[in-house]
Amino acid sequence: MSQEAFINLEQQYGAHNYKPLDVVLTRGEGVWVWDVDGNRYMDCLSAYSAVNQGHCHPRIMATMIEQARKLTLTSRAFRNDQLGLFYKELCELTNSHKVLPMNSGAEAVETVIKAVRKWGYRVKGVPEEKAEIIVCENNFHGRTITIVGFSTDPTSRDGFGPFTPGFKIIPFGNARDLENAIGPNTVGFLVEPIQGEAGVVIPPPGYLKQVKEICQRNNVVLILDEIQTGLGRTGKLLAEEHEGIEADLTLVGKALSGGFYPVSAVLSNTEVLGVLRPGEHGSTFGGNPLACAIARTALKVLIEENLIANAAEMGTYFLEGLKQISNPKIKEVRGKGLLLAVELYPEAGGARGYCERLMEKGLLCKETHDNIIRFAPPLVITKKQVDWALERIIPVLRS
Repeated sequence: MSQEAFINLEQQYGAHNYKPLDVVLTRGEGVWVWDVDGNRYMDCLSAYSAVNQGHCHPRIMATMIEQARKLTLTSRAFRNDQLGLFYKELCELTNSHKVLPMNSGAEAVETVIKAVRKWGYRVKGVPEEKAEIIVCENNFHGRTITIVGFSTDPTSRDGFGPFTPGFKIIPFGNARDLENAIGPNTVGFLVEPIQGEAGVVIPPPGYLKQVKEICQRNNVVLILDEIQTGLGRTGKLLAEEHEGIEADLTLVGKALSGGFYPVSAVLSNTEVLGVLRPGEHGSTFGGNPLACAIARTALKVLIEENLIANAAEMGTYFLEGLKQISNPKIKEVRGKGLLLAVELYPEAGGARGYCERLMEKGLLCKETHDNIIRFAPPLVITKKQVDWALERIIPVLRS
């Protein structure tokens, strides 16, 4: 079938809730993907950082095949021989006390909202039904009704109300706004270390450290959503490490499976997740043996193949190259590790056209918020491959 035929099938039978670039992919390896016509592209999105280990990593694939032959799903009605090992290895790697496994990033966010509210009532003593969680403007934590209810993106919210109460929205990047917003019923502060979907918005140095101190002083749980920034993307295992802090709860997903399977997790101290009792929360697929086996190998790949250090080194090199681009339409070039963005002035005509021209040159990336181009290749990328990317990006963004 031709690409046009595949696209027509999607248009005819699928809901139109995405606006992808018109390329139909059929195969991937490392940083490369191929379309149904055999054309090769460099993937500079990594499935929104889910493919940090590169497409179809052979070690993760071998684990998936081996485990799929043995046992895939038991539900949590019974135990399996992968879950405890997954808990132990993830806790030791991230210095966590407890893990609650789920499937998608949005499920992890919903889980943490429930757990922190329960902690507020049972431990902090907040009156029932009064718990409040503080979030930031321009956040992106998922697409459930509760989550879009505290989004400030009109496209995410319009037409989907009524929404879940109990959230307060403050600006991102100013710790004083957090301090002023905390009240007697505040149980948590949910924040991304770097706002990915907002356009790789990096807070000022010291922000997370200040936030941590404010939360500790006010007995408020600090929740870091590291679903996109975690697991090596920013050049550290977790982005919180750039400021030497540890959140009370951390959310991970996406690259937790290397792109092979939906896996997410809430990482916590014992106090918060300790409030949950049997029957109060769960998931049929959460913590299944196939997911756990895949995640265990995906984590080993990140560490044993030095992908985190590579993200730091190649990210610095890639960012320096992007900063050499001279174009008055470019407002800012920024990034941390291999999470990079080029922001255009609104009057530049939008980022979509640049992404389409880059696709024609063999490089896939995606616009966000109309005027921002994000570059986030798999962490396996080499210096030679970064040079290959820059050779295509620089002339397109100069034009």
